[in-house]
Amino acid sequence: MPIYHAVGSIPRKRHIVFRRPDGGLYAEELMGHEGFTGTSSLLYHVHPPTTVLRAQKIRDLVWEADEDTSLRHRHFLTSRVARGGSPTTGRIPLLFNADIGMLYVEPDQDDAHFYRNSQADEVVYIAEGEGVLESVFGDLPYKSGDYVVIHRNITHRWRMDNTKGPTRMLVMESRGHVRFPSRYRNNVGQLLEGAPYSERDIKRPQFTEPRDEKGEFSIYVKQYDALNELVLDHHPFDVVGWDGYFYPWIFSIHDFEPIVGRIHQPPPVHQTFQGDGFVICSFCPRPYDFDPQALPAPYNHSNVDSDEVLFYASSEFMSRKGIEYGSITHHPDGLPHGPHPGRAEASIGAKYTNELAVMMDSFRPLKVAKAALSIEDERYHQSWIDTQHAQFNPPTS
Repeated sequence: MPIYHAVGSIPRKRHIVFRRPDGGLYAEELMGHEGFTGTSSLLYHVHPPTTVLRAQKIRDLVWEADEDTSLRHRHFLTSRVARGGSPTTGRIPLLFNADIGMLYVEPDQDDAHFYRNSQADEVVYIAEGEGVLESVFGDLPYKSGDYVVIHRNITHRWRMDNTKGPTRMLVMESRGHVRFPSRYRNNVGQLLEGAPYSERDIKRPQFTEPRDEKGEFSIYVKQYDALNELVLDHHPFDVVGWDGYFYPWIFSIHDFEPIVGRIHQPPPVHQTFQGDGFVICSFCPRPYDFDPQALPAPYNHSNVDSDEVLFYASSEFMSRKGIEYGSITHHPDGLPHGPHPGRAEASIGAKYTNELAVMMDSFRPLKVAKAALSIEDERYHQSWIDTQHAQFNPPTS
């Protein structure tokens, strides 16, 4: 995250004496990735972040893969997911490999515990809902359409505003560091003029008064494919100030500026984030190609070294039939895919699309989680057959 940010009270220089009002020292904590060479921030705590009263393993978090590995396109309907539970412990795994996992949850309960994922960065797409992400770095208000990026090991807690309607979250867990695409940045990390967004579009944490409270405070930590509980003897949000480049942040899909052309543009123009072994793209409302002979619908393509996953954040998508709001399609490498029958012809002369979708392309094959099978539309791979399935719709039960 190449934007320097400073919040609260910090001393004149790093690693010098910085005292509390009672004369004691504030406790420094350097947090960052890649040891001491990646992006990092320096936080100043009222209490040392190391004072753990108890530690225990709660349960394993091993994602089980579908044993049926036959090669076919697949479709999952999140509308079938039962609403309820926690925004952190109620997530349902859908697709995964060693680099990236995709999960889904429709929580209705705020967590009593704090949470941190110590084995992965998280990109949480807020399909619906409003609230505040509280963290050791401060508060981040979020709303529908926001990508909430939470780098690994950041202690946080979701506070949902249930008066604004239900919350729906698409969660992507990345083993590597999530960042801006390299081609959008210059050699010192600044976003280029031709990038589809700028630093002004990035929301950063707001300062909140430190919580100087003693007691027992539970933090659930995901590490080594298990959920662990650490009990601190003080409130974890006791930070009086921090500065650096490592913190949670938000980018709204509605602030993505689509790149359009005279002839159809390939999916990389929609790239929003870069990870290790995957990319995340945003398909947003935009004008169609403006050449009189342009074919706006995408051409058939075979991604010979990547899997393509689309979360349909609206019910409209120009190249698809039989999908709905909240659908997730998985197009594995080794199979061509493209517009459904009639969609290419219907796109000719179209001027604009209101589609909204989140795409994740992984560069290693994805496994389908067993937990996703109950929401699968098993006929999706037949939906390109023109004669029988031109008006293809998924089963309703």
